[in-house]
Amino acid sequence: MIVCENLHKAYKVGAGSKTVLSNFNFTVERGEHIGLLGRNGAGKTTLIKMIGGVEMPTSGKVRRKMTVSWPLGFAGGFQGSLTGYDNARFIARIYGSRYEDIRDFVEDFTELGRQLKMPVKTYSSGMRARLAFALSLAIEFDCYLIDEIIMVGDQNFQRKSHHELFEKRADRALILASHSPEIVRKFCDRALIIHKGVGAIYEDVNKALEVYSKL
Repeated sequence: MIVCENLHKAYKVGAGSKTVLSNFNFTVERGEHIGLLGRNGAGKTTLIKMIGGVEMPTSGKVRRKMTVSWPLGFAGGFQGSLTGYDNARFIARIYGSRYEDIRDFVEDFTELGRQLKMPVKTYSSGMRARLAFALSLAIEFDCYLIDEIIMVGDQNFQRKSHHELFEKRADRALILASHSPEIVRKFCDRALIIHKGVGAIYEDVNKALEVYSKL
């Protein structure tokens, strides 16, 4: 499972600070699909980054007892001066995977063609998201962290994304941040609403969406 214990996250703003999450407690069981709801700026992406280890909490801790992906669509870990292929090779080395397997998957999934030979810093945000998503799916994780930023590309790419994540990996845990009621209702078992730094978990997804619609 993944356990968030008394998480607190605050950012410095001028001479003061802004609290995003306060005394936040949250548990994700193996195979569970959780929708993450909240208005823009509520802290959804911040929570996902902390669970993924991209950001550290101001206080509290995240205990991970299963493997966790980096936030899908988050390309901050890329080395911009390296090509798409070089970043794929780097990921393969970190996770002890065959580069050839990851390369073939990335080529097929991203449909970036010759751009994979170009430095990532020359990519558009959509291209970077495609590469980040492909590399995440090329490595098998117990839990996938998904931000709505991955919903990029044409309908064919979105269909492939849904097939790889929601069908082929239906047995994996998911934490999905989305503004779309349809996606949360279709793919999630529970929902977590973040509002004014406080998280509330709902066993009934429809009830959570009703509450969220009134925020």
